[in-house]
Amino acid sequence: MTNPNIAAIRLDERLIHGQGRLWISNLGANLVIVANDEVAKSSIQQTLMKSLMPSSIGVRFFTIDETINKIFKAAPRQIIFILVKTAEDALKLAEGGVPMKKLNVGNIHFKEGKTKVTNYISVDKNDMKALKKLRDKYHVDFNTRVTPIGNEVGSDFNLNKYVDDWKGE
Repeated sequence: MTNPNIAAIRLDERLIHGQGRLWISNLGANLVIVANDEVAKSSIQQTLMKSLMPSSIGVRFFTIDETINKIFKAAPRQIIFILVKTAEDALKLAEGGVPMKKLNVGNIHFKEGKTKVTNYISVDKNDMKALKKLRDKYHVDFNTRVTPIGNEVGSDFNLNKYVDDWKGE
């Protein structure tokens, strides 16, 4: 079994949106996998997201388990961009054996109970537990670029250090 050709894995609560197209084009991806249990069951969300994608790009909406079970069946010609909605989703993929050396943490919305760490990333205890386990157990390297160019405010935030320094408070 050969490793799938995963160009990038991105955590973004919005999943497929305008910026997502920039990532796809920059990575040269020809297949986008949205790995999220809720979206995998919502034809409305799928239809909206598909409408943002050019017809030349394959889009699949899989549950976390489906992603784990199908990722190694991908053909070598498939250049895959995986999108997850939460840090927990990313952790479940890693626990299930999906190869993940890097994770782009692009957008976690601010809401009550979350700590804002950049303009686009706010975390709570559950986010931090998942990120910490990804870092410590699976040796995942994080970056916080909003776009592939990565010159936005906050794109140089050292999330690796923030997670390493987190004491679980």
